Amino acid sequence: MACVLAVRAVMPPPSDMVKVAIEWPGANAQLIEIDQKKPLASIIREVCDGWSLSSSEQFGLRYADGPQLYITEQNRGDIKNGSILRLAISPMRAARQLLERIQSHGIDARLEALKELAKLSADPSFATEFIHTEGLGTLARLVESGTHFGEMLAFTLTAFLELMDHGIMSWDLISVSFIKQIAAYVNQPMMDVSILQRSLAILESMVLNSHSLYQRVAQETPVTQLITHLSNQEIQTYAIALINALFLKTPEDRRQEMASTLAQKHLRGIILNVSHIIRGNRPVKAEMAHQLYVLQVLTFNLLEERMMTKMDPNDQKQRDIIFELRRIAFDGDSDPSGTEKRKAIYTKDYRMLGFTNPVNPAIDFTQTPPGMLALDNMLYLAKVHQDTYIRIVLENSSREDKHECPFGRSAIELTRMLCDILQVGELPNEGCNDFHPMFFTHERAWEEFFCICIQLLNKTWKEMRATAEDFNKVMTVLREQVTRSLAMKPPSLEQLRVKLCSLSYSEVLRLRQSERMSQDDFQSPPIIELHERIQPEILELIKQQRLSRLCEGSCFRKLGNRRRQEKFWFCRLSLNHKVLHYGDLDESPQGEVPFELLTDKILVSDIKAVLTGKDCPHMKEKSALKQNKELLELAFSILYDPDEALNFVATNKYEYCIWRDGLSALLGKELGSDLTRSDLDTLMSMEMKLRLLDLENITIPEAPPPVPKEPSTYNFTYNYG
Repeated sequence: MACVLAVRAVMPPPSDMVKVAIEWPGANAQLIEIDQKKPLASIIREVCDGWSLSSSEQFGLRYADGPQLYITEQNRGDIKNGSILRLAISPMRAARQLLERIQSHGIDARLEALKELAKLSADPSFATEFIHTEGLGTLARLVESGTHFGEMLAFTLTAFLELMDHGIMSWDLISVSFIKQIAAYVNQPMMDVSILQRSLAILESMVLNSHSLYQRVAQETPVTQLITHLSNQEIQTYAIALINALFLKTPEDRRQEMASTLAQKHLRGIILNVSHIIRGNRPVKAEMAHQLYVLQVLTFNLLEERMMTKMDPNDQKQRDIIFELRRIAFDGDSDPSGTEKRKAIYTKDYRMLGFTNPVNPAIDFTQTPPGMLALDNMLYLAKVHQDTYIRIVLENSSREDKHECPFGRSAIELTRMLCDILQVGELPNEGCNDFHPMFFTHERAWEEFFCICIQLLNKTWKEMRATAEDFNKVMTVLREQVTRSLAMKPPSLEQLRVKLCSLSYSEVLRLRQSERMSQDDFQSPPIIELHERIQPEILELIKQQRLSRLCEGSCFRKLGNRRRQEKFWFCRLSLNHKVLHYGDLDESPQGEVPFELLTDKILVSDIKAVLTGKDCPHMKEKSALKQNKELLELAFSILYDPDEALNFVATNKYEYCIWRDGLSALLGKELGSDLTRSDLDTLMSMEMKLRLLDLENITIPEAPPPVPKEPSTYNFTYNYG
């Protein structure tokens, strides 16, 4: 008789059912299943009925942990199994109660209300209701009255900034008296740090979000006063951020004027010396590094107008500059009296100066970029570094072996190359921190940078024994020399000169060969076999390193807020590699975050896939990411449910690769990041060289050596007995 066993299939819970705990002060928590298909109002009504609470429309649900945001129909999909929620008064009711408490006569009650408001204002649902109840106007009047100080004023400004950050109300509606009061806080020398920070942040948002407010802020907040704040390390980032915002929004026809004002107030020297921003013992923080990068970009963008200006061959004033270059180079040569003879002499001199069009060298400057900027650079070299200029010109004009370096053509092409390397004319990239300290060490840093590079070009030309046909090859080598040196971030122009001098043509060839050798594998069969045997061991080593880094955890930045006050969250892998723990943080952590502070978790076994930001349909921050290609390349998502995802935006490319590799290792997939390929190449090269170290310069015979004959006696042995 056949025996049939019926096995009951264990079905997973429906994706639209979520198990949560809901708390209410003074009562036992309710453990319920939320049907995500039911209206949120019905769920709140059922929860209120469980505690016999009437008027359910006056209540709402909030998260009990983290930012404690209100749950709405729009964000309810983020509720996860095991979440702890809290029944609270509705956003509308909370907004009205807080507004009443803020207007109360009791100072202590008002302070507590403002403190709570500063925290709740980050919630979009509450912010909407508070603004609709004219709450922003009340806060603005409190500020305009000038009667609030200390903590009360700090909480008021924090709440105001958080509420405006949601973009519900236009900055253009802000009153002039409010702006004047905020500017007054900035202009007072002994104002509390927390108030200064918030005031500077509010002014920065005004400038960035409203052209009319930019003009008012520029009038009320002198740059001289902002520069004085750079000496305070607690507010210097906010101050330079406002300076950058004013610089960015200044009309193009007035940017040179503002740059001159900053130069007159010795902004560069203050950044270097007074505030110890660059030369201090402590490393530059990420936000300050970004602001210095923005200032560097905006300063170099002042060159764009000259870079895109073509020379007018008929403009005598512009032609006089070329005459001046000739005069300085060939001073002492008397001008011939005849017109034809003078023209012939000039043509010969311009050919010796290295212009492509010696008959009319003005034509050389009609191509943009670099336009007139190249001529400006050449004139600066000729006047400020006259001996160097004359040496370069005469050294090459007197050669007759076809190895002369054409100064004019070289200077023009060098200017174009430097503009491209430093991205002159491009707007600053959000999240980029690539500033160069050396550009803050000299008032004419751009011109000095050019002067150093033109000398290097002449030196490299001679080392390569180049001819006119090798011009492009020389420029390629020069570009490599400059970019390699810039990557080392020399702290001064003099140290840049030293680094460039050490990168001779032979050194560049050596580096290229070394890099090529480190990338190329030996092709003999025994070496290939050894390579194949070692590679799995190295890949396993990389895999374990990635998992170890995931166990340490990483901090990720939250996107979406319009001002530059960052918010963070942290994620780390459990030590048994089975659970991902994560949670929100108030600020970037210093060191490891304990598991106890990370209230949310995802089982590794529940992860379905890992997608990049551009491919993931769940990436909520996609609109913000689209505005920044660099951030989009650092985004990825974990899909652990058909309708749920955990979205990441790594702080840099390294962290992005670490997490992609680690998650791939957890899912049993190949590690395919650029970092893995780089690490694999490096470790394989090192391991192969170590394994083959004893074989260097040793010829291995094809046949084994013969066994020696047996000795006639063994008298050479020693008997220990």
